[in-house]
Amino acid sequence: MNYLKTLISSLILVVLIVSLNTQFGSVPPIGKFVDPQAGFWANAETSIPESDQLSIDDFDGNASVYFDERRVPHIFAENEYDLYFAQGYVVARDRLFQLEIQTLDASGRLSEKIGDRALNRDKETRRRGMPYGAEKALEMMKQDSKTWEIVNAYADGVNAYISSLEPKNYPVEYKILDFAPEKWTPIKTAHLLKNMTRTLAGGNSDDRTSNTLEYFGAEFIEKFFETKPELNDPIIPPSRKWDFEGIPVQAPDTLFKSASAVELGEYEKPEGVGSNNWAVSGSKTKSGYPILTNDPHLSLTLPSIWYEVQLNAPGINSYGVTLQGTPGIVIGFNENVAWGVTNVAADVMDWYEIKFKDESQKEYWHDGKWKSTTMRIEEIKVRGQETVLDTVIYTHHGPITKTESRINEERKPAYHALRWIAHEGSNDIKTFYGLNRAENYDDYVEALSHYVAPAQNFVFASNEDDIALWVNGKFPNKWEFQGRTVSDGTDPLYDWQGWIPFEHNPHIKNPERGFVSSANQESAAPDYPYYLDDDFAPFERGRRINDLLASMEDITAKDMQNMQMDNYSYYAATLLPSLLEWIDAENLDENAQKILQLMKEWDYDMEAEEIAPSFFRQWSGNFYRAVLYDEYETTDAVLRYPSRDRFVEIIKADPDFDFFDNVATEKIETRAEIVTESFNESVEELTNYLGEYGDKWKWGYFINNDVAHLADIPGFGRNNLFSSGSSEAINATRGGFGPSWRMVVEVGPEVKGYGVYPGGASGNPGSPNYDSMIEPWRTGELFELNFMKEKPKEYLYKLEIR
Repeated sequence: MNYLKTLISSLILVVLIVSLNTQFGSVPPIGKFVDPQAGFWANAETSIPESDQLSIDDFDGNASVYFDERRVPHIFAENEYDLYFAQGYVVARDRLFQLEIQTLDASGRLSEKIGDRALNRDKETRRRGMPYGAEKALEMMKQDSKTWEIVNAYADGVNAYISSLEPKNYPVEYKILDFAPEKWTPIKTAHLLKNMTRTLAGGNSDDRTSNTLEYFGAEFIEKFFETKPELNDPIIPPSRKWDFEGIPVQAPDTLFKSASAVELGEYEKPEGVGSNNWAVSGSKTKSGYPILTNDPHLSLTLPSIWYEVQLNAPGINSYGVTLQGTPGIVIGFNENVAWGVTNVAADVMDWYEIKFKDESQKEYWHDGKWKSTTMRIEEIKVRGQETVLDTVIYTHHGPITKTESRINEERKPAYHALRWIAHEGSNDIKTFYGLNRAENYDDYVEALSHYVAPAQNFVFASNEDDIALWVNGKFPNKWEFQGRTVSDGTDPLYDWQGWIPFEHNPHIKNPERGFVSSANQESAAPDYPYYLDDDFAPFERGRRINDLLASMEDITAKDMQNMQMDNYSYYAATLLPSLLEWIDAENLDENAQKILQLMKEWDYDMEAEEIAPSFFRQWSGNFYRAVLYDEYETTDAVLRYPSRDRFVEIIKADPDFDFFDNVATEKIETRAEIVTESFNESVEELTNYLGEYGDKWKWGYFINNDVAHLADIPGFGRNNLFSSGSSEAINATRGGFGPSWRMVVEVGPEVKGYGVYPGGASGNPGSPNYDSMIEPWRTGELFELNFMKEKPKEYLYKLEIR
C-alpha cells in the first residue's frame, strides 16, 4: 500500500511539473511564468538603471548613450556605423518585443509563434503581397551602399542586445506567449516599412463605389462624392499657380462595370488614420523665426509606435521620434531644419477583375492575348500544427484574391488582382537619412525625391526663414477617377500607365499668407493637372487650422501647443444649428427639453467635462443613419457612404431630399420628423447605456479613449482616459486613435523643441517609464526636448558601448 501511495504521489508530481512547464492554448507555462528568478517578477524595475560600460564581441567602435530624466537616449558616436549600431542596441533594449511582433505581423508569421488563431491574419498578409513587397524593398536598399551600411549596423546592434539576454531577462510578453526572440535581419526593416504602407495606404473603396454607382446611379455619385464642400480648404491653396501641364494618359470610352464588386468587402479604409501639421513663417511669429508643428494620428498603443531619440555623429545631430526597426529619425529636427508628416489621401491601391483561361489559372486575358501567371508558394508555419501551404497567383497587376459570390450563388467565383504601391521597390530610409542631415530647403527637396510610400504631406521649416509643404510619394498617373471603381483586368487602359513626375507633386514654398498646413484633406485645388483621389478627410480640421493661423500674429511655441489641444468641432458648428431649427420641441418630454436647452447653449467644443458633445455625437450619428440606412440596407451589396461634411451640405440645402423618407414605412417622413425621432432615440439610448442624465454623460467618459497593449494583452494597457477632443477636432482623440506624437519646433539660432507621446521610453510594463507620459499627453503638456550639441556633463545615467 505504501508503495502504491508513493507511486501515485510521484505520478502526480511528474504531471504537475510537466503541466507547469507546458503551454495550453494561449495560457503560458505557469511554472516558468511565476518563477521568482526567471518569470514575470524578473521584469520589475525597482530603481534607476546604473551607468555601465558594455564590451560587445565583434564591435570595434565607440558610442556613448546618455539618458535624460525622461530616459530619452542621446547617442554620440564617432562614425555612422557606431551611431546606428548603438541605436539598434538601445531600441532593442527598450522595445524588443515590439520590434519583433510588428515584423512578425508584417511578414505573415504570427502563427509560427502564437498558433492558428493568427492563421487567417497571416494568410491575408501574404495574399496581399506584403512579403513580396518587402523583398522588392530589400533589393532597393542593397543598391544604395549607405542605406545598406546603416541597415546592417542597426541590425548588428539589435542582435548584440539579443545575444546578451538569458531567458530570465526576456521581455515579459515572450514569457506570456512562450517563445524566444530571434535574430534581426535587414528584411525585417523592410517588412516594418511596408507595414506602415498597409496602415496608411492599405484601404480603398473600389467595390463600394462600383456598387453605389450601379445601385444609386451616376447623379448620386456626382452629388455626394465628386462635388466638394463649400468650406473645403485644400492643402495646397488655390493661390498656387502651376508652371507645368499634366502628362496625358489615355482613358477608355466607357467605364467597366464589375459583376462581382460586392465580394471585396475587407479592404475598407480604416477610420481614425489622419494627422495635422503646419508651419508658420517668421513674419507671423514673435521670435521672427518659423515654428513647425506636427501630430500624426494613429492607433494608440503601449508601448507607443514611436521611440524618442537623439543621434549625434560627424555630419548629423538630429532629434525626434523613430519607428522601432528603422535607423534614423522619421519626424524631428536638427540645428537647421524641422520636418513632420501627415498622411496623403491618394488612390494607390486598385482591384482588377481577372479573366482566366481555365480552372488551372495559369493564363489570364489581357491586351488581346493570353498571358502567363506566376505562382508563389507561401509556407506558413503554425505552432503545434503542420505547416500550411498557400498558393498565391500573381498577374502583372499583382497577387490574386479569390472571393465567392454572396449575391448570386450560381455564379462562378470571381477573381481579382491587387495593384498596390506596397509592391513597388522602395528605399524610403534614404529620405529620412537626408532629412536628418538637411541644412536648407534644397536638401529637404532632394531627400523627398527618394520617397515612395506611404505618401505623406512633408511639412518643412528652416532657420533661413523658409517654410514649405510637399504632397509627396510615388503617385500613379491616372485618368480622372481611374481606380475608384473595380477595374477591367483585361484592358490595358486600366493599367497604371506611368508615374507623376516628382517635380509635379503638389507643393508650395513660402506662400504669401505666411503658413502651410495639412490635415488629410484634399491635396490641391481643382486646377492641379493630375488626379490623385476623390476620397479625402472632411474639411473640418484643415479649415479650423487655417482659420486660426490666418487670425494669429506674434505666434509663440506655447500658442502652437495650445492650438494642438483645440477641441472645436466644425461638424457640430455646421450641423447642430440646423438640427435645432428643424426639431419639433413639442414632441419632447421634460427630460428631453432639458437636453435640448443644453444643446442650444453649447459652444461646439468637445470638452471632457461637457455633456453636450456626448449627446451631439449620438444624435448626429442616429440622424445620419436614419436618413441613409433604410435605402442602403435594401441591398446586400456593400455600398460607399457619403462623408459627413458633404452630407450636411446636402440635407441643409434640400428639405425635400428623397432619403428623408423611410422606405420601410408607408408614411412619407419629413426632415423635421427624422430629426425629432433621432433626438428622442438618442435620449433613450444614452439613458440605457450610461444611466440617468447627469455626470456619467460627460464626453470624457463617452469618448472611450483607450491606449491598449500592442498585442492586446489584458492589464498592459491604459483604458478609459478622461479626455477632450474628437475625430473632427484638431485634438483628434477618440476611441483608441489620436495624436501619437505631439511636436512643436521653433527654429532659429538656437532651435527649441517640445514634444510628448502617450507612453514612455520603456516597453516593459514593469517599468515606471512604460506609461509615464500618458497623463501629460492627456492634459496637453509638452516637454522641452533636451537637444544636446555636445556630450552632456549631467545626465540620469549612461551606457558606454565598446
